[in-house]
Amino acid sequence: MEQQMLIAAEVDSAEMIRCIDDCERCHRVCLRTAMTYCLEQGGEHVEPPYFRLMLACAQMCATTADTLLSGFASYEQMCALCANICRTCAASCERIGDMEECVEICRRCAAGCERLSDGA
Repeated sequence: MEQQMLIAAEVDSAEMIRCIDDCERCHRVCLRTAMTYCLEQGGEHVEPPYFRLMLACAQMCATTADTLLSGFASYEQMCALCANICRTCAASCERIGDMEECVEICRRCAAGCERLSDGA
């Protein structure tokens, strides 16, 4: 417990709260975009690798937010993985096009997670 408290004290709580908020928003946007816009558009928007990436990004963001909220001591590793998936998802959404909200929140979430990952 002491170690978790020391770790939490080292992290800017405002930065942590922003990251949690961005992860939760990224989860909502990716899931909503995949399940509504992409399914309605069809074609390239629902190709299995792309669609799986969007769902994995949504789930990873939700899991990362939960991890941060729980005070888990090794959150840096989770944040590093989340940042990687979010960057990949943003690039994929940008390539397909017409999903600016998804691209923007994925990039913002990745940046916040990178700041908390501390090179993990």
